[in-house]
Amino acid sequence: SQALSCGGQRQGFLPCALDQFSGSAPRDHCWFAEMESHSDDLPPPPPLPPNAEPIKAESADDLPPPPPLPPIKPEEAKKISKPKRALIARPGFGKRGNPIQLVTNHFKVSLKTTDEFFHHYYVNLKYEDDRPVDGKGVGRKVIDKLAQTYPSELAHKDFAYDGEKSLFTIGALPQINNEFVVVLEDVSSGKTPANGSPGNDSPDKKRVKRPYQTKTFKVELSFAARIPMSAIAMALKGQESEHTQEAIRVIDIILRQHSSKQGCLLVRQSFFHNNPSNFVDLGGGVMGCRGFHSSFRATQSGLSLNIDVSTTMIVKPGPVVDFLLANQKVDHPNKIDWAKAKRALKNLRIKTSPANTEYKIVGLSERNCYEQMFSLKQRNGGNGDPEAIEISVYDYFVKNRGIELRYSGDFPCINVGKPRRPTYFPIELCQLVPLQRYTKSLSTLQRSSLVEKSRQKPQERMSVLSDVLKRSSYDTEPMLKACGISIAQGFTQVSGRVLQAPKVSHNQLLHILFSHRLCL
Repeated sequence: SQALSCGGQRQGFLPCALDQFSGSAPRDHCWFAEMESHSDDLPPPPPLPPNAEPIKAESADDLPPPPPLPPIKPEEAKKISKPKRALIARPGFGKRGNPIQLVTNHFKVSLKTTDEFFHHYYVNLKYEDDRPVDGKGVGRKVIDKLAQTYPSELAHKDFAYDGEKSLFTIGALPQINNEFVVVLEDVSSGKTPANGSPGNDSPDKKRVKRPYQTKTFKVELSFAARIPMSAIAMALKGQESEHTQEAIRVIDIILRQHSSKQGCLLVRQSFFHNNPSNFVDLGGGVMGCRGFHSSFRATQSGLSLNIDVSTTMIVKPGPVVDFLLANQKVDHPNKIDWAKAKRALKNLRIKTSPANTEYKIVGLSERNCYEQMFSLKQRNGGNGDPEAIEISVYDYFVKNRGIELRYSGDFPCINVGKPRRPTYFPIELCQLVPLQRYTKSLSTLQRSSLVEKSRQKPQERMSVLSDVLKRSSYDTEPMLKACGISIAQGFTQVSGRVLQAPKVSHNQLLHILFSHRLCL
C-alpha cells in the first residue's frame, strides 16, 4: 500500500504496536514502511526448470460422491422440526403482606364438548373471469351468501371465517375440495350504465339495471388441517399442548365474526359499535371511538375471556363539506383547498341521497358542478332510438331529478366511478358513513385530547365491561354453542397481597433528594 506522510515521517495505514512487545521498532514508525523500504534488497526468485508442469486443483467432478445420509424416521423428524419447549415452573408464591381479593377483567370459560375437531379450509375467492378478489370486506359477504345458497352441500354447518383465506368448521365438510358459484348483489348497485351519467331515468331501466347489480364469484374450499378441540379442554386445566394456540385462534375468529355480524368496526381483536355515546371529538374532523378488546387467554386457572376498553380514531361521519371544514380548519366552503380535500377524501365511503346508496370515493371532478358535463342517453319520442345529449351535473339533478341544490354548483363533484367511466354526485348530497378508521398521524393537541378523554375510573370501567359482555350476547353465537363454550357473566376474582411501603434511611433519602435536584 502507498505509505502516508504524517508529521514529516513516512508511515503506513496502521499504527505500529511492536514496541509494546519489544524495543525493536520506534512508536512513530510503521512496520509496513519497514517492509516497503527493504523490499528492494531481496534476491530474485530462482528460475523454473523447463519440464515443470503446474499442479491443477481437482474439480468437483473428480471428487468421490459423499456418503449417503442415514434415513430419518418420521418420529425423529417430527422431534427435530418441532422441539418441545416447556415454561419454567414457578418456584412458589409470596406470603408477605396483607391478603386481599382483587377483581380482574377476565371472565371464566367452561367447555362441554371435547371430542370434536375444528377443520381448517383454505379459501380461494375469484371473480367469474378467474381474477382474484382483492377488495376488503367482500369475502364475508360472499361466504355469508355461500352458506345461504348451498346449505345442503355444506352439511348445514356453521362457519368461522377470518375474512381472508381461512375458514373453520366443526366436523368435516362432505368433500375435501369444494367449488361453488356465488351470485352476490352489489351493495353499490346505484351505479350507472355505460354512458357514465350520474343517474339512469330511461324507460328501459329494468333491462340495464341487472348487470350492474350482481357479481358472480367462484369459491374454492380446500382442506388444510384438523385441530382437536381437546386442546381447549387442556387449556381449561392449565395445560398447554401443541394445538392450544391454534384452537384458541379459532375461537378468537368466532368472536370477530360475531362482532362483524353486529355491524362493528374490526381492528384485529378490538371491536367498535356505531354508538354516538362512544364518540369523542378530537378536532380536525377526527373522532375517538371507544370500543372493547375481546380475546380468549390461557391462564394458570384455566381458559378465560379477556375484555378491556379500547380506543381507535375514526373520520367524523356526516356531510362531506362539514368534514372538510373541520379537517382544514376553515369557516366557509369557499376557503377549502380542494387539492388537499382530494387527498383527504380518497377511498372514504359515502352514502348519497335520496337513494341512500353507498359508494367509495375515487376522486373529485376537474370542474365545478355547474360546468362538469357528461353524455346522457335519452329516448327520442319519434322512433324510440336513444339519443345522447350533453348536460351538466347540476342541471341533471335539478331539472331531471327535481333535487334542489343550495351550494354545490360552485364546488367540484364527488367522483365514485371508474377512471374511464366517472360517476359524479354534487357534494351536498354526499354523507360520510360512520366507523371509518382515520389512519393518518395525530397532532400533539389531538393526542393529548385523546388521552384526556379516554380516561376512566375503575368503577366506570367495570360498568362498561359488564355492559359490553351483555350486549355482545356470546351465548347466542351458534359456533360457540356448537363448541360447548359458555362464558361466566361475573368478573374473575384472584387473591392478592398488599405490601408495606419500603423503609428508607435518612442517608438514602438525602441521596434521592440530591440526585433529584441534580436531574432538575
